Amino acid sequence: MTEAASDTRPYRPCVGVMLVNKDGLIFAGQRNDFAKNEQPAWQMPQGGVDDGETPQEAVLRELWEETGVPAELVSIEAESQDWLAYDLPLEISKRLWKGRYRGQKQRWFLMRFNGSDADINIQTEHPEFSEWRWMNVEELLASIVPFKRALYDQVMEEFADKL
Repeated sequence: MTEAASDTRPYRPCVGVMLVNKDGLIFAGQRNDFAKNEQPAWQMPQGGVDDGETPQEAVLRELWEETGVPAELVSIEAESQDWLAYDLPLEISKRLWKGRYRGQKQRWFLMRFNGSDADINIQTEHPEFSEWRWMNVEELLASIVPFKRALYDQVMEEFADKL
């Protein structure tokens, strides 16, 4: 049995945002820490659920913290039926969150963006992204880090009828 297969650490509870504009394109940001990786790391906004916070509260907070988009500029159109999990590569999971988690379990939300590009500001208090752009499904799936690809496939499949 490999070390990853025998990992008994829990998953970190998180939320994810599929922010879709009026043209049906999806918001993606390039992580600030991509220089530490071998390839650019594009992703949709995501983040942890704080103690005492519901997933819906967390997802609106994370959206604001990572994109500067306030709740009044989005409408929530769908929520994933279940928590979707992914494992981080072992060398990353041992560094992040003091090594407490093997990966993340996420509740995903599809949100329709009712603002303009000028309403997006990734230069937030604690910037997560160095740049952002709107992508179609195929471009997004081709641009994310490999260890998140299966999870993103699940998210796309679950929200396909709303895109």
